[in-house]
Amino acid sequence: MNDVSETKQYITAPEDRVSLYQKIAYGSGSLVNNLLGAAIPIMAMVLTVGLEMSPVLVGVLMALPRFSDALTDPFMGYISDNTKSRWSRRRPYIFVGAILAGILFAILWQLPPGRSETFYFWYFLLGSLVFYIGYTIFATPWVALGYELTPDYNERTRLLGLTNAMGQIIWIALPWFWWFVTNKDYFTNEAEGSRFFAIIVGVFVIIVGGMSAIFTRHRVGDPAVADKFELPIFNGFSATAKEFFGGLLKALKFKPFVLLAIATFLVFNGFQLGATFSNYIFIYYIYGGDKEAAAAIIGVFGTATAVTTFLVIMLVSWVATKMEKKKAFIISISISLFGYALKWFCYSPEHPYLILVCVPFVAFGLGCLFTLMGSMVADVCDSDELVTGMRREGMFGSIFWWAVKLGMAFVLLLSGFALNATGFDVTLDGSQPERTLFLMRLFDIGFPFITSAIAIWVVYLYPITEEQAHEVRAELETRRGQG
Repeated sequence: MNDVSETKQYITAPEDRVSLYQKIAYGSGSLVNNLLGAAIPIMAMVLTVGLEMSPVLVGVLMALPRFSDALTDPFMGYISDNTKSRWSRRRPYIFVGAILAGILFAILWQLPPGRSETFYFWYFLLGSLVFYIGYTIFATPWVALGYELTPDYNERTRLLGLTNAMGQIIWIALPWFWWFVTNKDYFTNEAEGSRFFAIIVGVFVIIVGGMSAIFTRHRVGDPAVADKFELPIFNGFSATAKEFFGGLLKALKFKPFVLLAIATFLVFNGFQLGATFSNYIFIYYIYGGDKEAAAAIIGVFGTATAVTTFLVIMLVSWVATKMEKKKAFIISISISLFGYALKWFCYSPEHPYLILVCVPFVAFGLGCLFTLMGSMVADVCDSDELVTGMRREGMFGSIFWWAVKLGMAFVLLLSGFALNATGFDVTLDGSQPERTLFLMRLFDIGFPFITSAIAIWVVYLYPITEEQAHEVRAELETRRGQG
């Protein structure tokens, strides 16, 4: 890699800047996106604790809808890419999707009491499949809109940095969601708490998601803005299917994009898989099975991680405008590797809160991930247009996030087997074998360390530099008659 000082720096033109008002308007959509992503796993605990469903069945319920996204996400991206309307090709879907996702989420958790496990399984499975369609209608165009709000290499990073920082507010509150649902001062049981909480989430999604669609403006000169409303499916099923699958295959073969998707899959899901062991380590290794004592550090650890990640996002967003995004990613992930290694020495029964020393270092992993990767995917869309002549932010964004969701499904399925492989036995309570406690810590640290290290090598191969991105933009604008 070249030295940072050798990298040519470009100044963002005034017309390429996104105002703070617009950044906040767009970024408010991340509150919706992250709230739904954070609430679903927490609410899933209601199925096991409140309704006493088998953990295996709950794992299947959490995973199956993610696989259905393999088709619905890219298809929604295709529809959004090829729509024309007076409100642009993204905002109508964001608005409608927020309403559908909010209503469907609230309905999904109105589980009637006293029914069989089979009833709950099919109710939740069918309801989830419908809910995720509404979620996709909102999320896929919203992600794509962020890629196209500015054509500038560095302004994309600033925009998505603020967006991810705003979304981090949800993760700061996440450790207290379960406390609210299970609070006996408010609700008689977890199922009742989840029904009320789901309504709160649904109303929030409708209001905030709708506001994001209304107040975020499309770029001046957007070719998708037209007086006549046009949908690609009106061209005929055969032509639409051919164009959709052809575009999907081209996106999956575009090397710079594939590298970003692989790196994101590795970093995010390595972290998630390792994190499934953290609470068990706090309960059984740090506090010897004392769940009440462990609850405090679990809450503090979760909130500290979210707050630190918020600060890291802002720092990485600034650093990435001073050097290549690829270099900023490699440096950030390397810092997180140090943090993961440090955890081995900071898990201490004698000094439980020593683990907080690792938090700032580990936070660089996820803190840099979606800020830099989202900005780099936007650059990929420019390079793709140079080759194909099409703007396909929706297609690329949907495949990128489907890879993330597929990884989450993979983690949900694998985590149970990994926990079982440690020899964990819930009936032993605080008397877990030394081998079990050792393997828990090894998996918690080892999974994200290995996957993040591989991701560094993958991103090293990513070819688009800042200078190349500006050259691509110049050529595109010449083609469009804007140069």
